[in-house]
Amino acid sequence: MSEKKRILVVDDEPDFCAIVQGNLEREGFEVEVAYDGVEGIEKVEANPPDAIVLDVIMPEKDGYAVCKALKADEKYCDIPIVMLTAAASHVSSTRYSHYDGMSMEADDYLPKPASAEEIADSLKGLLG
Repeated sequence: MSEKKRILVVDDEPDFCAIVQGNLEREGFEVEVAYDGVEGIEKVEANPPDAIVLDVIMPEKDGYAVCKALKADEKYCDIPIVMLTAAASHVSSTRYSHYDGMSMEADDYLPKPASAEEIADSLKGLLG
């Protein structure tokens, strides 16, 4: 039996984290949660996960900054990152956009509300 893949979910919404965590655990993943980008980077540095589910809009350090920092670090650049955001591509009043997410080095990009199945499918595809 293969070892469970570890996923780090980084999102500032505790209810969303709990839902994603529960659903991913039912899919056979081991899940750890961080509630902002700074905590997310700290958890990656302490114990690198197999993949990261990363919200874009968060306090302290947003998902784009986290993704950029991790992908620029040779120790963590190969960790697959699935970015999630509620920022719609047609909303011009925000500095976050679908285009920005796609131009990041993230391995996948899902708009919120992404279903647990979409997130799990993305992770399974990225992890093989």
